[in-house]
Formats: sequence, C-alpha cells, structure tokens
Amino acid sequence: MRILVKTTIKDVAKLAGVSFKTVSRVINNEASVKPQTVEKVNQAIAQLNYQPNTAARNLASANTYAIGYVYDNPNAYYVINMQNGILAECRNRGYELIIHPCHATSPTLTEEIIKMCKRSQLAGLVLSPPMSEMAGVMDSLDELAIPYVRIVSGSATKRNHRPCVFVHDRDAARNIVEHLIAQGHTRIGFISGDQGHRSTEERKLGYREALTNHGIPLDRELEIDGTYSFESGVKGFKQLRALGDQPTAIFACNDEIASGSLFAARLNGLDVPSQLAIAGFENSPFSLQTWPKLTTAAQPTGEIASQAAATLIEEIQSKRTGRLPSEVAQHTHFHPELVVRESTYIPD
Repeated sequence: MRILVKTTIKDVAKLAGVSFKTVSRVINNEASVKPQTVEKVNQAIAQLNYQPNTAARNLASANTYAIGYVYDNPNAYYVINMQNGILAECRNRGYELIIHPCHATSPTLTEEIIKMCKRSQLAGLVLSPPMSEMAGVMDSLDELAIPYVRIVSGSATKRNHRPCVFVHDRDAARNIVEHLIAQGHTRIGFISGDQGHRSTEERKLGYREALTNHGIPLDRELEIDGTYSFESGVKGFKQLRALGDQPTAIFACNDEIASGSLFAARLNGLDVPSQLAIAGFENSPFSLQTWPKLTTAAQPTGEIASQAAATLIEEIQSKRTGRLPSEVAQHTHFHPELVVRESTYIPD
C-alpha cells in the first residue's frame, strides 16, 4: 500500500533554499521579495506541486484569503462566465471564492451583504450590476473599510476612489446600430433589458446616438421596455409587429432577448435577415444556437471577471504590504467588439 505524503511549505523552502517565511511572502504576493527569489520559490512550488492550504492560512493570521462575488442577474450564461473568471484568478492567487446570489430589490440587501462579509470573513468583494451601481451598498462597504471592485457599464463613475472595471456598452451598441444602418435600415426597433441595470440605459443611449448621428429621427414607439429574457424578446417582437409602421430591424439588449425575437419572427413566417434583421449583445451561446446565427457585440465576460478579481486582490495585498495606492491598478476598460453574422447581413 502506497502512503501519500503531502508536500508542506517547509519542503518548498528547503528546495528553494529560503526560509518558509519567504515562501509565505511569495505565496501572498508581497512586494518585498526580490524577483529572483520569487522565481526560485515558484519553480520549487511547481516542481513539488505544492497547494497552499487556504483555510490554514486564514486561521494562522489576521489576514483572510477569501473574496466574495455578489450578483443578481437572470442570465445564467453571464453568471457562469463571471464565476469562472473570478475563480480562475482566485486559484492563481491562492484565494477562495464565496458566491452569493441575492435579490437587488430586497429592502435588506445591504444588511445581507454586510452580514455575509463578516460571517465568511471576506477580504473583499467583486460587485457586478446592479449591486455595483447601488450607492447604499457602496456606502456601507466604505464605512466598514471592506475592499471592493465594481464592474460597471459605461466609461466613468462618480466614485473614482474605488477601482472599477468599465465595459463600454454604449460604444458597442452604437456600432451595432450603425451596422444595421449601413445595411439600409432606417426604422430600427429596440428591446431593452431590465430597467434596474445601467447596461440597459447605456445600450439604449448607444442606439439613440447612432440614429441621431445618421439623421434618423428618434421614434419612442420603437423603444420597447423589456427584461433580459427570451420571453421578453418574443413579447417585444409582437409589440413591434403591431405597429402601423413596422421596423425592418431589431436591436435587442442582449442575445437572449434577440433569440426570443428571432424565434417569434420565424414562427410568423418572416425570413431573417431579408425581411427582418435582428442583432443582440454579449456574444453568449444564445447567439450561436439560433438559425441564422446572431450579429452581436463580443463581451469577454470571463476576462472582465478575472480582471476585477485581480484588481481586488492587488488592492488587498497593497494594504497588507504597505504599497502606495498609485501602485495598484485602479480602472480597467473593456470594449465589446462588433461580430457580424447571418441575422443581419445579406452578402452581395
């Protein structure tokens, strides 16, 4: 019978020729360790396949090595990609991830988040919309000095003292609508997502900017309120088709809504895109599971999540090692790119 002996931090220290405290500093990404020492320790860790014991680290010091992700989003693909992106960075940095779904409309939301942070002894939080846009949540976290990084739709925020990952939804939405205009469409419907999400407003603003820039009058009856769901796309399609002057194209706030509209269009015998062009947003699996495939904006959700986690962990480590705030990345920007597919494009 083979007896498996678990590699310890002292084994790593012995192989690298350093003290176990130095190994601990390297694992914790402390800036005080020389680069050549970091390289030696990391080589020893890789050679011995050493896995830091996060629970033991938490118990052994006042520092905790767990961060939380708080979300309320009906889009399962978005949530899964967010979780995977954050988790990948946590594993790379030796942190644990606590995932906490909640209801953004709950009157006790702030208290719930604070209790979760204390109960799980979190070192910090990644906030995605709509929690990342809620002043009450941020005020409470600031008051308790709990580090957090926000993922925000847009290019700026009033709270510049907190690091953010910005997603330029407005620019991407404008590019989508300008593509539809280039295909000859001047009457373009818009189906929105949930009203509580800033992404909804940013994408609507991009839609309006494209029309205005091309001298196309805004027609508010073409703007349909919706939610980030397949059913909302079906309902929105029906509302737009009931108009006296029907649109020849639809820009939906995400791919799930666009898929619902495409489904309804096909049920009504419409050919897409020759009779009705349809575009979505996010480049989720929904955009590839339809026929024809959807034109969309490629939003790298996993990369966005990973960057948010990396920024948060850098801030946490800066406080522990005494680095200046200027040495920590504060804001990062992502620009979703237009992906043209068969749902809007008719080759010459």
